[in-house]
Amino acid sequence: METDSGLPREVNASRANDARLCDFALGGKDNFAADRTAALKLADALEEARYLLSEWHRFRARALEALLDAGVRQFLDLGCGMPVRDNVHDIVHAMAPQARVVYVDIDAVAVTHFLALLSSKVPAATAVQADVRDPEGVLGHPEVAARLDLDRPIGILLIAVLHLIGDEDAPDGVVAGYREAMAPGSHLVYSDLSGEEQPAERVATYLRIGDEIGIPVTMRGRTRASQFFTGLDLLEPGLVSAPDWRPSGPFRPPTRWLLGGVGRKP
Repeated sequence: METDSGLPREVNASRANDARLCDFALGGKDNFAADRTAALKLADALEEARYLLSEWHRFRARALEALLDAGVRQFLDLGCGMPVRDNVHDIVHAMAPQARVVYVDIDAVAVTHFLALLSSKVPAATAVQADVRDPEGVLGHPEVAARLDLDRPIGILLIAVLHLIGDEDAPDGVVAGYREAMAPGSHLVYSDLSGEEQPAERVATYLRIGDEIGIPVTMRGRTRASQFFTGLDLLEPGLVSAPDWRPSGPFRPPTRWLLGGVGRKP
């Protein structure tokens, strides 16, 4: 149901949203004043924050190429956010046009825009609104179950999403729910915020601004993040700064805010 503003009832345009904040940072127009204010506040305090999305997207592209080379032909993008120039389906369909892709996000605006983009033009891909923190609910969603065969290798993407899931929401159990449902030969792709290589005062600044704009974040270092790969074999070069994962330059010096890694289920 929509409100008088034309927005879905669950959408609060007065509060910053991570997906729409990222949309603004990438030059998109599907965002509100609160999202723009929040993005500018973060960029003003930490100039290199403007490069994080580029690092995430380049890491994702390289990871997807590795999965495609390994024969993976179905993908679940958890916490997909808003559509961008090179989405998961754009990348994988360039090599495997029949590969299946399902986008998942809790934000109604993000899902609506993905559905409008895909429509009947990309029948091998769809988007569903669901809470990533509920693996059973996501994997059991009718659209997910209809598109993806969990008895075959799958690529599950957790990119720029776990920093939004605090420890109080048991992220290890969330990731385990997806990991345990993966068939042998499946891959888990992870990249997220880490303050491990940053001065303590800069980490404190990032955390403070996250709280102030209403998007609190949790940063995890290598030791903590490695627990998400329990039972998986980490592909070389392991869990590293995201731009250092099988780099294909040239690229600007890494911000050192992001970790990235890919694990394969034996």
